[in-house]
Amino acid sequence: DPSLLRRTLTQVACFYSAAVAWNCSAVDSRDISGNQYQLYTLVRDGDFVFNKGNSLKFPQGCIYLLEGWGRVAVPNVFIAFRLKEGYSNGFFQNCFEQNQHGKQLKRHITSGARSNGLLNISKETFFGVEIPTPSLSEQQKIAECLDSADALIEAQARKVEALRAHKKGLIQQLFPQEGETQPRLRFPEFEGTGEWGVKPLGKVAENLDSKRVPITSGDRVAGSVPYYGASGIVDYVYGYIFDEDLLCVSEDGANLLARTYPIAFAISGKTWVNNHAHALRFKNGFTQKFVEVYLNSIKLDDFITGMAQPKLNKAKLDSIPIPLPKEPEQKRIADCLTSLDNLIAAETEKLDTLKTHKKGLMQQLFPSVGEDDA
Repeated sequence: DPSLLRRTLTQVACFYSAAVAWNCSAVDSRDISGNQYQLYTLVRDGDFVFNKGNSLKFPQGCIYLLEGWGRVAVPNVFIAFRLKEGYSNGFFQNCFEQNQHGKQLKRHITSGARSNGLLNISKETFFGVEIPTPSLSEQQKIAECLDSADALIEAQARKVEALRAHKKGLIQQLFPQEGETQPRLRFPEFEGTGEWGVKPLGKVAENLDSKRVPITSGDRVAGSVPYYGASGIVDYVYGYIFDEDLLCVSEDGANLLARTYPIAFAISGKTWVNNHAHALRFKNGFTQKFVEVYLNSIKLDDFITGMAQPKLNKAKLDSIPIPLPKEPEQKRIADCLTSLDNLIAAETEKLDTLKTHKKGLMQQLFPSVGEDDA
């Protein structure tokens, strides 16, 4: 496009100082008076703020477009700016989302973050960043296109979240609550069939912990077989110790208390399991699914032992009471929840596809700008 120009942020943005900003008005009734006002800049919706803190996604700092905040105060260590007339916020927001600024700032950063955690990037260096810019009408067209993609992604994300919330609520209805002997919701064919029984997990499943390979073992050789631990796949190894459908239950008490990942997760086929996860075998798949869902829906605080290194040991694991209906009802519940899991997985895949599509679209709509091009 012959209309494409390379403009620096100095050309397209107005930087304003704290003194000018604070002549506008107070900020959301905050009492910042005296010399304190010199430490902050007043910004408003439609302004951009450059945070010099590094992160995994934005190692050279992130630029935020303020939306829905009204007027707020930001520390002067951040760089605030507003686009001049003739430039589209939406277009530049997507440029910054692509980290076009970071790719150029990278060569100016000669050391890590300072003692305050911020990168040593001057205003002059920052405003020297170049952004390839088409005409305003094309900027707006690109922004509208990407806004439409964002709207699709947000709608799909809401759908996935609604399905997950539905599953959580359904589980609460399909399993007896504490102190109850039957669930509040039963499938029609099982209504009036009586109370559920209760068995310790050690009577429901066979524990295969004796076959596990300790994480300190030197027998591991790199390969293609998944090697599972407390939070899932740890590594890939050569050879296997299991070749069947099993349920793994985390032994890591600290993370079980925090619930930072599923307590129980199914594994299948050729696998290794280390001594940070219990391995359980069930006589049928629907009971395994039933128990997996139940364990992931309850707190196990009362079964975790130890203080310095809390854990769920085999004896405590085997003693966990599992409410159980007869096998036909177990299967009906397991099949229902498996179908719902499949639906959630399919909708999550659609969400990932939309995100990938947007990423590819941005790569096509924007010229590539890197540190070597600056």
